[in-house]
Amino acid sequence: MKIGLVGLGKMGFNMRERLRAHGLEVIGYDPRPEVTDVGSLAELAASLEGPRVVWVMVPAGEITQSTIAELADALEGGDLVIDGGNSRYTDDAVHAELLGARGIGFLDCGVSGGIWGRENGYGLMVGGSEPDVAKAMPIFDGLRPDGDAADGLVHAGPVGAGHYAKMVHNGIEYGLMQAYAEGYELLEAESLIADVPGVLRAWSKGTVVRSWLLDLLVDALEEDPELAQITGYTEDSGEGRWTVEEAIKHAVPAPVISAALFARFASRQDDSPAMKAVSALRNQFGGHAVKSASPKNSASGS
Repeated sequence: MKIGLVGLGKMGFNMRERLRAHGLEVIGYDPRPEVTDVGSLAELAASLEGPRVVWVMVPAGEITQSTIAELADALEGGDLVIDGGNSRYTDDAVHAELLGARGIGFLDCGVSGGIWGRENGYGLMVGGSEPDVAKAMPIFDGLRPDGDAADGLVHAGPVGAGHYAKMVHNGIEYGLMQAYAEGYELLEAESLIADVPGVLRAWSKGTVVRSWLLDLLVDALEEDPELAQITGYTEDSGEGRWTVEEAIKHAVPAPVISAALFARFASRQDDSPAMKAVSALRNQFGGHAVKSASPKNSASGS
């Protein structure tokens, strides 16, 4: 099978190599000349025989939208576009309608596996029609982990279902990472614990909290035992926010995921205005001591 792959970043590049290793011919396009196989999306489309399948692996939002709009002009009826990025699920119906007007099929596919997917395979959550999923099955089989397909691949439902499932997956990921991080900090805070990385590593086999995320934390501490080379500033890529918004819409209590998202917001504040207000209130009602701001952080008066 021969397919097109748009976007050869950290994920897309490794996906191209995994698919090639599984016997698929992949023509990749990326604006960076050092990694691309062709010079444009039009050239990519021309290099494929119909019915063509093009996998889009670019950042969510405007870049995905413009890429799919350009593909709508470059492809023909009977072709298929798969959005494997982290698009919001509500965008999928818009993309499906745009492509469908040209007779082009559309699948949304949530992809998990990070930079390790090339070796280990990717978890895939697909939304779209049965015929389109069947058409793309050789690609999914090349990308998913070895073994039982159901352990790494699901046709989650119609268009939008794949990205919805991936959104919830990433929301859960927020909560898991936050729990491990809080446990790490608590271990670091107790003088009785002489080997924090060792404790975490001892949890990695046999315990009920073992997981790949825990393994990655152990690896990070082996590389930098005090995590001195990084700051606590932590971005969020959108899925956590969307998960919390969906929880509100459906009246589903999601306190862990919500707290993990808000913890990321707090990580970006050098001096939290909210905690300043808490400190001021404690001083006002109870006379509790407050720490004065350093001169460089306090506003100058006249």
